[in-house]
Amino acid sequence: MKVLYKQSVNTVLPVEEELGSLNLKDAIEKTRQALEIAYSGFNNAVEVDLIDSYIYEINALQKRYRHLTELAAQQAEENAPLYAHSPIRTLVSHVFG
Repeated sequence: MKVLYKQSVNTVLPVEEELGSLNLKDAIEKTRQALEIAYSGFNNAVEVDLIDSYIYEINALQKRYRHLTELAAQQAEENAPLYAHSPIRTLVSHVFG
């Protein structure tokens, strides 16, 4: 009796996550974690090409992190409450009644 084995190859290629679907806080956290992983890989790399690739990855992640934190700062400014009784409004209402 012959026994046949069929081996299916299910290779899942890593796909970069879509950060647009995440909220800003989660995107910043995922980028920070990816940056830590890249630094760890850089610290353990011994081949010149691998070191270069980690340098490029770290630079890209740092720029992404900076961009996301700037977006978060802009969003915080836009959501900041406006003061109903600002000094100028009080002065104008006092002068003009």
